[in-house]
Amino acid sequence: MGNMEYLKDKPIAVLGAGAVGKAISADCALAGADVRLCDLEPFAEDTLFNVEEKGVKFYGQQLNLYGFERSGTAQYDKVTTDVAEAVEGAGIVIVTTPAVGHEPFFKELIPALEDGMVVHIFPDNYGTLVLRKMMREAGCDKDVIIGGWSSSPYGCRVDIKGGVVLPQIRAYYRAITLRGASLPSTDQNDFLESTKYMGCMDAITNGEGVTGGNTVMDTGFSNVNPVLHCPGTLLGVGVMENYGVVFGEDEYKYSIYSHAYCPSISEVQYSFYEEERALAEAMGVGIQDFDKDDFFHRENILGQEYMGEDYRIPFDEQDEIQFGTGPHDIENRYITEDIPVGCHVYHELGERFDVDTPVIDAMINIASAILDRDFYEEGYTLDYLGIGHMNKEEMLDYLHEGEYVEKE
Repeated sequence: MGNMEYLKDKPIAVLGAGAVGKAISADCALAGADVRLCDLEPFAEDTLFNVEEKGVKFYGQQLNLYGFERSGTAQYDKVTTDVAEAVEGAGIVIVTTPAVGHEPFFKELIPALEDGMVVHIFPDNYGTLVLRKMMREAGCDKDVIIGGWSSSPYGCRVDIKGGVVLPQIRAYYRAITLRGASLPSTDQNDFLESTKYMGCMDAITNGEGVTGGNTVMDTGFSNVNPVLHCPGTLLGVGVMENYGVVFGEDEYKYSIYSHAYCPSISEVQYSFYEEERALAEAMGVGIQDFDKDDFFHRENILGQEYMGEDYRIPFDEQDEIQFGTGPHDIENRYITEDIPVGCHVYHELGERFDVDTPVIDAMINIASAILDRDFYEEGYTLDYLGIGHMNKEEMLDYLHEGEYVEKE
C-alpha cells in the first residue's frame, strides 16, 4: 500500500465497547476523527447504554512520562450493534475485545472487509493468527493489513455504580511506547505508519514511539499480562479474598500491584519471563527485553510502558493510581483469559520446541484447581491458531512472508 495518508479522511471503526473500546474510541473522537463504536448483543445492552445520546466521558490522571493528556466527552459518528454498518467505508478497524470475543466479531467482520483497511487488535492475544485463519476458511482475499499489539494504549476502567455501567471511562495511565507487529511481517512498515492516524496512539507518537516486533509471535511473548496477572492473582489470592473481610478494607480498593506484589512473587514472575524468553529463542522470534531488576518494584515491568525504563517505586511505597484496579474475584480475565490464551499457548510451544515451562505450567495447574476447570482442555492450541501442523521453518515463512502451508 505504501502511502498511508488515505487513512486521514476515513472513519475509524472500533469493535468492542468495554473499557479499552470506550477509551480508544473516545480518544480517537476527541482527536478529531469520525468514529463508529460497535458492540454485539447481548453485551451492547450494557456497554452501549446511553452512549449514542450522551457520548462517552474520557477522563483520569493519564500518568505518563511526557505529560500527554486529552479529556472530554466524545460524540460518535455512529453507535451500532451491526459490524458491517460500523466498518463500511472505514480506513482503520480497531478490535478491542478480550480474546473470547475475537471469533464472534471476526465472523461479522470478514464479509464486510474492504480493500485498503488496516485492522489493529488491542491486545493481539493471537487474534491476528485467528483472523487470518478464518479469512482463509471463508475464502476471503481482501487486500487488508492485519496486526496486533502487546498491550492497550492505556490502563483504564469503566465507571460502574450500583451495577450500572456508566458511559464514562477513567484512564489512569497512558503508554508512551507499545510493541506491535503485522501478519505477515511484509506489511509491518505500513501497519506501524497507520498509527499516526489514530488519536489513541498520540501519547505514543509524541512519546517514545512504536516498536516493531519480530512477527506477531513476538507481540504474544511481549504481552505483559500473563507474566504480571497470573502469578500476582494466583499467589496473591489470599490477600484478594480476605481484603474486604479480615483486613477490614473496602474490597473494591484492592489491586494486585498495590497489595499482592512482593519480592517473592517477583521471583516467580521473573522465572515465568525467563521461560517465555527461552521459548522465543527456540522459535526464532523476538520478545521485549527486561532485566531481572525490572521485576522487583511496586509497578513491576508495567511501569516501563508509561514512565520509561528508570521508573521505580519500592515495595515499601505505594502508587495511588493502581488503587481499585483489582481483580476483585478469581473469576476474572486475569485468569480466565491469561491462563487459557497466554499460558496455554506457551505450554504448547514448549512441547513443540522442547522447552521446559514448569512455572507457566504451575500457573495452569493452580488456576485449574482453584476454578475446578481443565485449562489444558480449554486452552488455545497451535492447531486453533492454524500453525500446529507446521515445522519451525514453515512457521517462520508464514509469519514473515505470509506463505501458508496447508495441512496435509
